[in-house]
Amino acid sequence: MPRAIRGVLVECEPAIKSIIVHLDSENHDFIIEDLDEQRLVVKENMVQLLKQKLEERLKETYRPEEPLIDSD
Repeated sequence: MPRAIRGVLVECEPAIKSIIVHLDSENHDFIIEDLDEQRLVVKENMVQLLKQKLEERLKETYRPEEPLIDSD
């Protein structure tokens, strides 16, 4: 008999969605259904872990802009 899985609708930018899809591709732990380029349904019990992993990934790739140097 099929079991229901509680899910949460996530709406985000396509770039963020691609990171989520990449994170899910390792173990298929997060995504229940990929709806379109900006929406997907993730497992309700994995939302907090997904947020943590997404924050870690964004911190790895974040590069603050260099301060502008005056050219006198």
